[in-house]
Formats: sequence, C-alpha cells, structure tokens
Amino acid sequence: MTTTPTRTEPDEAALEEFVGRVITDLGAAMHLPLVALGDRLGLYRALAEAGPVTSAELAERTGCAERYLREWLAAQAASGYTAYDPVGERFWLTPEQAVALADEDHPAFVAGGSLVVTGAAAIVERLETAFRTGEGVGWHEHHPLLFVGTERFFRPGYIGNLLSAWLPALDDVVEKLQRGGTVADVGCGFGASTILMAGAFPEADVTGFDYHAPSIEAARGRAAGAGVESARFEVASSSDYPGSGYDLIAFFDCFHDLGDPPAAARHARSALADDGTVLLVEPLAGDRLEDNLTPLGRAFYSASTLVCTPASLAQDGQVALGAQAGEARLRAILEEAGFTRVRRVAETPPNLVLEARP
Repeated sequence: MTTTPTRTEPDEAALEEFVGRVITDLGAAMHLPLVALGDRLGLYRALAEAGPVTSAELAERTGCAERYLREWLAAQAASGYTAYDPVGERFWLTPEQAVALADEDHPAFVAGGSLVVTGAAAIVERLETAFRTGEGVGWHEHHPLLFVGTERFFRPGYIGNLLSAWLPALDDVVEKLQRGGTVADVGCGFGASTILMAGAFPEADVTGFDYHAPSIEAARGRAAGAGVESARFEVASSSDYPGSGYDLIAFFDCFHDLGDPPAAARHARSALADDGTVLLVEPLAGDRLEDNLTPLGRAFYSASTLVCTPASLAQDGQVALGAQAGEARLRAILEEAGFTRVRRVAETPPNLVLEARP
C-alpha cells in the first residue's frame, strides 16, 4: 500500500522527537573524529591495557597532553565508549568496548570505521560540486584517511571469516590453493585479503590488483611487514589485469565501486580457468530499498553516497551500483557475464558472499 503525506502542520511531539534524533546524530558525528584520534594515538589500546585510569595517568602512559585527554575521556564517557567512576575520576574500557575499540585483529573491531567517516567527510565541498554537475569523484581524490580507514574497517572481518568460513564454503578452492593454485584479488586496496590468502597458502600464486598506485605501494609494504613474501601486487584495473587460467578471482567489497561491474565480470569469466571460481564479497543488502531501511543500511547508503557512487561515476561505464545493490542484481550481472552457477555461500552482519562458476 502506498502512503502519501496528508498533514501540513508539524505535530509538536513528533517534531521534538525528530529534533532529538538529529541532535543525537550530530553528537555521534562530532564524536567519530575523536574515535579516529583514539585509534591513531593508541588511546583505546592504552586504556585496555591499563584498567581504570585518570586523565593524568593516561597522559603518562601515552605521552599525550593531559588537558586534551581530559576532554577526550569526557566525550568517550558521554558517548558510552568508556566506563567512568566519579569517585577517583577514573575511566576504563569494559571487555566489550576493549574488543570493539582496541583489538584490531578481532572480527568485532569497528574503530577503523571512524577513519572512513572522517576521511570521506573531508571533501564535502568537492561532493557538493559533484551533486550539481553529476560528475564523479574518484577514490584517488579522497583524503588518505579514507584508504587507511577502509582497510582497518574491513580487515577484521577478513581475519575472522575469509580463511575459516568463506574459502572453505567454495567448492574445491581450498584444495586447489593448497596444491599451488592461482589467485587474482581484484581491487585489493592495501592488500589485507591478499596477504591473508598468500600467508595461508604459500604454494599458491596470489596477486593483488588495484588501479591506485599508492595503494599498491602500501600493500607491498604491509606484506613485507607481515613477512608474507609470496604476496604480489600490480597496478591494473578490474577489466584489464593480466593473466589467465585463474583458479580463484576475488572481489572484496569493491565490485559496487567499479565503473563497469559487468565488464569486470566478463573479464573475470575470460581470465578464469574452466573450473575456476569467482568469490564476490559485497555489503549485505536486500533487493528492495524498504528491505534496507535499517541501521546497517543507513551506514552503507551513506557511505555509498559519499564514496562508492561518486567513485563509479568517475570511471568508464558509470554503472553506479551503489553499496546496497542486493543479491538479485549482483547475480544478474554475473549470469549475464556467462556464469551458470551462482550461489550465496555465506553472510555476516556486514557482508554477502557469493560464489560464481562457469
């Protein structure tokens, strides 16, 4: 049933409730840069290690200025990001807060998302122009924090799921990689997924591809830092990366960012071995807008407006899938590219995982 607005005057109680919601959102938006600071300065890690501390004690542990930390800690307590005892004026992290804010290898670590928001919001004036003209805004035009935050936001989920759940859910892929198969990780960014796969399957040939040269350089540095010498990285787009006969071609949280996902799917089909597999990991979404009017959908639609859709519009194709494309549309693109077997193999709260085979 379609509903249309009939009231012309605001209801005072409803108005008060809505304004309160906006104030809550404004507080959250103002707080996220403070979360980014806490992550970058190691403040959450220090709190997790120290237990209850005063602002002066935290300053001594971290080398940061006490007056800044006093205000920062007050904001954390007001936001529910730390516990606080007024007797002694001490702050600490609960076990749940410590996991979510200080343990970057835990699947529930979410502090990296604050860097995504902070980085994306840095180019609001540029996006204002794009809204008026319809032009795109490429990933390479964003603040560097967006790249760092994207890796820190998605990497914990890859650590928690890629090797233990997603790859084992694919037919025969783990066995192939154990024997020394070939992998193309398309749109690899800083290489978190590439490094995980190369480290787990040292006999396999695992290459990460990304059009953004600085990201490829960063990925090489992260692989070296992790001691994963077998991971290789090359600058290439999603529809012209080299090689053929791949056993696995993976797209981790990037397919919707591409200018021409159908072209990327066709290239993957042509570069795949006859019995190869495409792994498509995308933001979890229903097929209809009304299915996604949720807190998760809100986060992804907002990120899509700020980053994903402008990125696609800046590339050839300009398909602009958006971060909430939904399984039906993703499946249709894969099937039109020549994949005859497409199935959902897993899902997590932020991700939908599809397998596609010729």
